[in-house]
Amino acid sequence: MSKAQNGDTVKVSYVGKLKDGTIFDKSKDDNLLQFTIGQGEVIPGFEEAIVDMTIGESKTVLIPVDKAYGPYDDAKTFPVAKSAFPEGFEPKTGQRLEVQDENGTPVVVSVSAILETEVVLDANHPLAGEDLNFEITLSEIV
Repeated sequence: MSKAQNGDTVKVSYVGKLKDGTIFDKSKDDNLLQFTIGQGEVIPGFEEAIVDMTIGESKTVLIPVDKAYGPYDDAKTFPVAKSAFPEGFEPKTGQRLEVQDENGTPVVVSVSAILETEVVLDANHPLAGEDLNFEITLSEIV
């Protein structure tokens, strides 16, 4: 039976959970996750977990922070003057926004705090600093 290897395009179903068991993401039965191993399309630990799996095989893996979205980085939080936002904008804690960095590249941030004259934005991935548990089933090697 064929095993998934670097360079293979695969389809998988998965359930992602935090340490406390909270589900943060899962594939849908009619929409499996498809990616090519070794192309950096998914987090490194997820790719590594798929290598050597056979079609129909399932496994549960713990992906540590350094093989997931990395550690939480306080340097990726920054205040923005409320006056810099469009008139009438009412920020809410946890709200996701797309802003541009100094090079004009779009970056997704979340509102982490609302102060008197500033809004604190956080450019960390929402799962930064988390070890992630995945239940994975390899459905197909394309």
